[in-house]
Amino acid sequence: MHNRMSANLSSDTERQNSHESYMFNDVVHSLSWSNITLTVEDRSTQKPKDLISNVSGHMKAGEVLALMGPSGSGKTTLLNILAGRVPATKGTVLVDNTRVSSPDYKKLTSFVEQQDTLVGSLTVRETLDFAARIALPKSVLRNEKNNRVQTLIDSFGLKKQADTLIGTPIRKGISGGQKRRVSVASQLITAPSILFLDEPTSGLDSVASLEVVSLLKKYAQKHKLVVVASIHQPSASTFQLFDKLLLLSQGQTCYFGSVSKVSSYFSSLGLPVPPLMNPSEHILDLTNTDFELDDNEEKGASQRLLTIQSAWKAHDTEDHDATIELDKNEFFAGSQGPGLAHDLGIPLTLLHRLFLKSYRDIVTYWIRVAMYMGLAIMMGTVWLRLSTVQKDIQSFVNALFFGSAFLSFMAVAYVPAFLEDRAIFIKERANGLYGPLSFVVSNFLIGLPFLFLISILFASVTYWLINFRPDATAFFVHVMWLFLDLVAAESLVVLVSSLFPNFIIALALVAFANGLWMSVGGFLVPTGSLNVFWRYVFHYIDYQAYVFRGMMVNEFDGRTYRCAGDVVTGCSCAYESEISGQCEIDGRAVLQYYDYPTGQLGKTVGIMIGIIAVYRLLGYLALRFR
Repeated sequence: MHNRMSANLSSDTERQNSHESYMFNDVVHSLSWSNITLTVEDRSTQKPKDLISNVSGHMKAGEVLALMGPSGSGKTTLLNILAGRVPATKGTVLVDNTRVSSPDYKKLTSFVEQQDTLVGSLTVRETLDFAARIALPKSVLRNEKNNRVQTLIDSFGLKKQADTLIGTPIRKGISGGQKRRVSVASQLITAPSILFLDEPTSGLDSVASLEVVSLLKKYAQKHKLVVVASIHQPSASTFQLFDKLLLLSQGQTCYFGSVSKVSSYFSSLGLPVPPLMNPSEHILDLTNTDFELDDNEEKGASQRLLTIQSAWKAHDTEDHDATIELDKNEFFAGSQGPGLAHDLGIPLTLLHRLFLKSYRDIVTYWIRVAMYMGLAIMMGTVWLRLSTVQKDIQSFVNALFFGSAFLSFMAVAYVPAFLEDRAIFIKERANGLYGPLSFVVSNFLIGLPFLFLISILFASVTYWLINFRPDATAFFVHVMWLFLDLVAAESLVVLVSSLFPNFIIALALVAFANGLWMSVGGFLVPTGSLNVFWRYVFHYIDYQAYVFRGMMVNEFDGRTYRCAGDVVTGCSCAYESEISGQCEIDGRAVLQYYDYPTGQLGKTVGIMIGIIAVYRLLGYLALRFR
């Protein structure tokens, strides 16, 4: 388990071309870093500022390092630099005293995020199984993948929870500590030699934290794994499980060495750990200058921190590994993203995972089905059995507009589901598993059957209750427009949520966009009456306008309506047509009023498909470059 694959995990193509068999070799014996510095421009002073300053350290295989410090000390920044995710201004990172290129380094490492970004509607075993199918090359046999999944389940004490759901806001699943174990196990599926963890005990109580770190240390020792974990104020028992400590404050090293020597070192500085006090709490208090009550205390705390930092610089530490100067453009290229997979098997695997989520998680689509069916029943009973008479023509038009507009508007319910999918994609992309194209394609395809189901159910209720044009062909054309309306609306949600991945902001912007589309769509204000700005800037890119137009043509082309009055007493026809003398209205006269031409079904559908394609393309670009 501790050895890595020879194949390059950052590219499916390279995976297949490297080795046909799954090989275990090239064990990492050490990880060292020297003079790591990250300099940025201070926004207030416009002067250079070091977020990380000359930080060095080294580890051996099987060791677990605690990266600690007060808030804002640079823990996460240093962790991201060591993981190759953020480029440093200068510094050296070596594996076995050797410079390593970014693609090779990605093969050796894995990163566990602070948040448990998991698919709540999958079981523990399914989560690890999909991780294996996405991360491991095709050359790895299915039995080998299953064995690896089972080994991780056993190693992290998840055997009893193997077939339990992770858990969603509606369905209870495993505990927080068990979720953290699943998150760690899913990143170990590729057998990395170096593992980085950002706050692995965040949100856990002391018992769960101890459990997670204890299992992690046992695994690291057994499989000779190098583990670097940022952690905030662990309990005394959890703290003692770490082999080494790197203590930061204001981006500088305050201590690096064995955890067992922490107390004696600070005692030598005249800052002993008080009796019965957790050493980790004591050293964090010593290096934290954020909460002093007055100027004298603040001055004293700053002087104490300066003394600790100066003492460490002068301290005679162990000899570090020899270093080789490293070009940051070669290694520290993490901000540009890893190599991305393009194998066709990845979208298929993502489709399978998304299908299970969409089918099991009622929040994704089933709540929307219930909402749309409620809307359908409401519409069918409000606009119940309209007649083909003049006074009901406007009611038909209103029903078409209301149904298409609110179907589109209610797509905002997809925002939380997509943001969850996006968070998982961001995590997996950062680990080099696949790129935005695979995600966008699978996300688009998985929604089509569910959106078609909504369209056919909605139309089956509303179409006949309202008494739209009684023709089978017209019915299925109506379904088609509902389907295209939903696909376009969901594509808009994907685009906005990709640009602004915040629930409140995305929700507000999607709702605003739908309000805009309703205003300029041609119903509330006829297209010919729209001023130049709204007509040429927004109307012609408004997908709701084309849906409404298509539904209007489908309903009124070839249908006739009875005018008010009769031939004997006199007819009053609101829409003049060639058959007005027969006291009837040709539906085309209604279309002429709205300036909707007939015989352009193919063209209008093509425009809709083009709008959907542009939304998805822009969504892809947002995910690719944001």
